[in-house]
Amino acid sequence: MPISPNFTSVLSKDWEINFTQCTPNGFLKYTDLCNILQLTAAAHSEVGGISFFDMQEFHQAWVLSRMRVEITALPKWQDVVTVKTWINSLENSRSVRALEMYVNGKKIVGCETYWAVFNTQARRPEPLALPYEHFELFPENRATTEGFSKININHDKEAVFEKTVYLSDLDIVNHVNNVKYLEWCLDHVDEKRILKQEVKSFEMNFMKELSLKDQVVIHESEDDNHTTATFSITKGEKTCFALELHWK
Repeated sequence: MPISPNFTSVLSKDWEINFTQCTPNGFLKYTDLCNILQLTAAAHSEVGGISFFDMQEFHQAWVLSRMRVEITALPKWQDVVTVKTWINSLENSRSVRALEMYVNGKKIVGCETYWAVFNTQARRPEPLALPYEHFELFPENRATTEGFSKININHDKEAVFEKTVYLSDLDIVNHVNNVKYLEWCLDHVDEKRILKQEVKSFEMNFMKELSLKDQVVIHESEDDNHTTATFSITKGEKTCFALELHWK
C-alpha cells in the first residue's frame, strides 16, 4: 500500500473494549491490552507504507523483540480507549516504538517496544527494504518511566508446565504470536492477583521463535520480597522467551 494521504508521524486511534477482551471482573485482560497496542502499531505502519503486506513484497515482516508495559489502571468493558503511538528510533533493521493508552484524556498505560525486521523466508533479521524517511522520529518523547532491558534469567527456577505449540498459537508470520507467550505464563499466576489488577508493569524479551509442534517448558521464580515474578520458556537447552512481572 502507498503512504496514506492521512499519514502523520504520531497516530491516535480509538478502540472500544468488548466483553471478549475482559476477565470475569469486567476489566481488560493483559493479553488483550498487548493485542490492542500491537494493532495500533500495525495501523500506523499501514498508513506509513511499511505494513506487513508492503514488506512481504521483500519477504519481510516486523517482529517484536522486547516490550515494556507500565500500568496505572486498566480499562473496563465498554470503555473507549485512545491509543497514541510514535517512533523513537528507526534505522536499518531495528525500531523503537512508543505507545500510550488514555481513557477520558487520562493516561493509564505506557509502553515501549523494540522491533526487528525479519526475513520470513531466510528466518533472520535484515535491513528494512522500504523507505521510511517520511516518519518523523521522537527520540526524547518516551512513553514509559523506564526503558526495556535484558531480563536476568534464573536457570535454577522451577519448571511449572510443559507445552506443545499448536496451530492456534501461530500468527501470520508462522511462529508463536508474542501475546501467546504472555498468556501461557499468566495462566500460572495466582488469579486473585490478576483480578485485583496488582500488575504494576511487565517486561518481555523474545529471543528465539517457536514453531508448530515445538515442545517447550515454562519456568517460574519469585524474588524474596514477592514483588517480582520471572518466567522463562525453554526449548531444549535454549531460552526462547522471558517475562518479568512487577507487582504493586
